[in-house]
Parts: sequence; C-alpha cells; structure tokens
Amino acid sequence: MKGFEPVIGLEIHMQLNTKSKMFSPEANRFGDEPNTNVGFVDLAIPGALPVINREAVNKAILFGLATRATIETTSYFDRKSYFYPDNPAGYQITQFYKPLLVGGQVETLVDGEKKTFAIEHTHLENDAGKLIHFPNFAGVDFNRAGAPLIEIVSHPCMHSAKDATAYATAILAIAEYLDITEGNLQEGCMRMDVNISVRKIGEHLLRKKAEIKNLNSFHNMELAIEAEVARQIAFYEDHPDGSLESGTYRFDLERRQTVLMRRKETADDYRYFPEPDLPPLVITREEIDRLAQRLPELPQERYRRYVETLGLSPYNANVLIHNRRLCLFFEEGLRICKNAVSLCNWVTVEFGGRANERSLAVDALGIPARHIAELVNAVDDGRITGKMAKEIADMMMTSPNASPLDIIVENPRFRPISDTNELDAVIATVLEKHPQSVLDYKNGKDRAFQFLIGMVMRETKGQANPEIVRDLLLKKIEMM
Repeated sequence: MKGFEPVIGLEIHMQLNTKSKMFSPEANRFGDEPNTNVGFVDLAIPGALPVINREAVNKAILFGLATRATIETTSYFDRKSYFYPDNPAGYQITQFYKPLLVGGQVETLVDGEKKTFAIEHTHLENDAGKLIHFPNFAGVDFNRAGAPLIEIVSHPCMHSAKDATAYATAILAIAEYLDITEGNLQEGCMRMDVNISVRKIGEHLLRKKAEIKNLNSFHNMELAIEAEVARQIAFYEDHPDGSLESGTYRFDLERRQTVLMRRKETADDYRYFPEPDLPPLVITREEIDRLAQRLPELPQERYRRYVETLGLSPYNANVLIHNRRLCLFFEEGLRICKNAVSLCNWVTVEFGGRANERSLAVDALGIPARHIAELVNAVDDGRITGKMAKEIADMMMTSPNASPLDIIVENPRFRPISDTNELDAVIATVLEKHPQSVLDYKNGKDRAFQFLIGMVMRETKGQANPEIVRDLLLKKIEMM
C-alpha cells in the first residue's frame, strides 16, 4: 500500500422477494417475458398513485431486528429526481431524510479474524427498469421497475477488498436466513455500489472518493476495489499535494480498470423533497414485537453453536453458515447423526468434491442428507471402514436414491473382516515382512505403527476392522 490506507463503504441494494412490487400490485418476478409485469404506477401514468407494500416493510424490519438497528416508528418517503430511460417517472421513491432503519452492525470473519462492521442506515425504495443492449439499439424492460429494495448503507469502516467481501457476504447470508430475498446475484437480487478513498496511514480525515456502481459479483467487487485503490495511490504518488476529483465509475473486467462514467453528483443534484403521494410510514411497537417472533437462528448464532457445541473448526463453520442451502442440508443430516465433525467433512469435502466435479451443489445431487448421515454412522459403528465408505459414496453418486445401508447389505465386500483368527494370520505375515518397522515402533517412532496398520489394511484390501487390527497389532508386538 506504500504507506496508504483504503477507506471503503458499501451501498448494497437488496431486492426483496415479495409477491408484488413496492408501490403497485404488479408481480415481482424474475425471468418473465419483458414488459409483462408492468402497471400504471410502474410506468408513472398520470394520476396513478403508489400504495406501500406492507410485506416489504415487514421484511425490512426483520433485517433491522437481525442487525440490531434502531427501527423508527415513524419514517417518510422522499423523491429522488434523475432522468434515465429505465426510470419513466423521472424520479425514484426512496427514504432520504428519515429512513426506516438507523444504525446496526454485522459480525463476520476476515481471514479467521472476527470483525464488526457498522451500518449507517437502511431504507426502502423502488427499483428502476433494466436497459438491454443489442448490436444496433437498446431496449428497456420495465418488469423490474418498482421492485422493492432495501438499500443498506455502511459506514466507511472497511480497509481492504477482503473486508468488503466478508461484509457483503455476511449481509447476504443474513437476508437469506430471514428469507427476505432470493439471493441470486446474477439475477440482480443484490447489487453493490462501492465508495473508495485512500489516505496516508495515520490520517483521520477522509479524502475525496470514487464510487463504483452496480457490482453483482463478490469476486468482481474485490478486483474492482483493488484496481481503484491502486489507481488512487498512483495519483497521490504523482500529485502529493493534489486532490482527486470525485466521480462515478464502472468496472471494466477485461481491462481490470475502473472507467469514469460521470463526475460525482451531490444530494442537491437529485432535488430530494418529501413524497407528496405517500403518508408517513408509522410502525407500532406491537408490530415490531410480533415480527421479532419470526426471527430464525441467524448466521453468527449458528456459527457459535457449530464451534462451541458441535466442535466444528471455525473454517468449516464459516463455510456452512454462508451457504444457507448447504447449511440446511447439514442440519437435516444432524437429525440422525451425532458425529457433527465427521458429517461436516463428508458433506463439504467428500460429497462436496464430487459435486464440484459435476458443477453442482451438494443438495442438488439428489442424495438425501439422511443417506450421508447413515454412511457416517456406519463408519462410526464399525460396520464399514473409511475406505469402504468412499467406495460406497461413489456408488451413491451413480444411484442417488440408494441407501448406503442397502448397498452394504447387497455387497459382501463391504463387510469388515472382524474374525481375529483370520486377522492374526495376516498380522503375523506383515510383522514378519517388516521387522525394521517393529523395531522403529519399539524405539518410539509412532509413524512406524501407522505404517504396519496400513500394511494390514492393504493385505485385506481395506476390509479389516481398523480398531481390531490396532488391538491385535499391539498385543503381537508386545509379545515379540
């Protein structure tokens, strides 16, 4: 960083998964034919009046409760004027002067370190339409126009691209656990505007910032932040007494550069004023208390349970909580499996790796979570060995509905050798072939003992019961 420190703030636009739009009864649905979910309010037909979507308000309040924000019992809507083809009204209905949610915080891990990021405020607003560019012309799809959004504005409290990604990922996880958004970034359910400035380490004042608009990928956001930080540091190195001009940028992924779109607007440019067609939004304390009863176990609460109660590593717990579908799959398996650590490994590593080879999520393989739990239980009970379990897992991939218990019954080779007489003969042969390993173990080299176990397992083609092998080996060596 050459003595510089980035200062980063995020404005996250989160589309709420209500059935209808923010101020109109039209369907709030992605993927329909263009311009089919459009009504008078969405197109700003003269005389059409907006009506506040109650469920959108409820979902916003749930987010406020989850992030420990102050929920304003009286808030207001305002008009933000700007002219663009995807905005037929020439203004957006938002909350500028008195938003619904004030403050809040998000806890998450960044490279294993626990960090807390502060939210400045969160407000409700409606989305614009979508410009679609063709080779010789551009069109506008107004299906998205009027979709309900919450805009989550952080304090400038992040100092690296990893900070920003961890914060944004945590925000998305909270929203998904609350079931207030579909969470698909590729469909525009979450878009991020990143405000970046740099300053000399030790400085406290904020320098002028650049805003990178409409990022819908965590990976691209990291690249964009790194590119912009490098650009600003280079500017101040060349102009030590200079002042960077504020601007709005887009990120050119191919060139890995931020590209200026326009000089930065100010609040005066948007001509904010109170929305004349909507009354104040009044929320009772009883409504807030009722919504608080709907709060599920949130990501960080689940993280603490996984680490402190179930004994998962911080890394594995973090992997699970930031993938709600995977987490629910794991929870389903926990109903019949007590070995949470082993189940996590089989879900995230063994079946996770097999799923990645097919470019699928684990829960999309068609293998029920209870079957993976049964496989783990079979290993823990000594019915099969770990090596057998991996072969059975491969068979489950081929036949997703097949129970591992049925596979074990139908295949004699998956029955561990527990006959001590049979194993005694194998162990005697292994000890005779490897006298040096026996001597090494007696001299305190534990790895030599593991080697001998491995030789026995190889001789039995992985079918020997490992616990019985261990006990018999110890007894044999003690007698030598």
